[in-house]
Amino acid sequence: MDGLKLSETEFVVYVHPSQSKKVPQALQHEMNSLLFKYNEALDGVVLAHDVESVSPDAKILSGVVPYFGVRLEATLLLFSPKKDMLLEGKVEKVSQNTINVIVLGLCSATITADDIRGEFDFKTKNGKEICYSTRHKSHEIRAGTMLRFLVKSWDAETLIISGSMVPRHTGCIRWLELKRKQHGTSIRLLSQGSDVDLDSHLPPSKKHKSKVHDASSH
Repeated sequence: MDGLKLSETEFVVYVHPSQSKKVPQALQHEMNSLLFKYNEALDGVVLAHDVESVSPDAKILSGVVPYFGVRLEATLLLFSPKKDMLLEGKVEKVSQNTINVIVLGLCSATITADDIRGEFDFKTKNGKEICYSTRHKSHEIRAGTMLRFLVKSWDAETLIISGSMVPRHTGCIRWLELKRKQHGTSIRLLSQGSDVDLDSHLPPSKKHKSKVHDASSH
């Protein structure tokens, strides 16, 4: 799935003097406070963190309460969806002309009928709403279906995504994977008597690095 990335990040966490004998716990608390919220400096929602190193030196700040800053390095798993990225999520509800999806158990996505390709229609079956393909009868989308869709836009503050199911490579993941296996995934070109697998020439994923000098300040 698109939208996930690793970020090697440097932090300075400011610890209250009362926590001077519990620095590891204080750092863990501050790092946990970043989870599942959008962080503008990191350009993403922090899903997980792994603290790799903590500086043995601490800088005491001047002021009424002398907080001390501890520098640490951590690897973060970020969720940062962008326009036209492919996301996957679980369908929470299918209603007339709308599909509601939960992504990573965290973000809500809505796909309206205007953003669903023309081969799909809606109907009620056994008292439940279903979005189904009129071309492929086995391609159905209902509550509980794992869905692949395209990002149209997303609101970072509310974690709400507007999605699209217009492209043909979107829809029920199980059905799409079944068709992929039936038709094969590799495109091969015959070039001077040898096969070239285009799948093996895809660019590798990149690791992003960013620096945030103040992750938490109280």
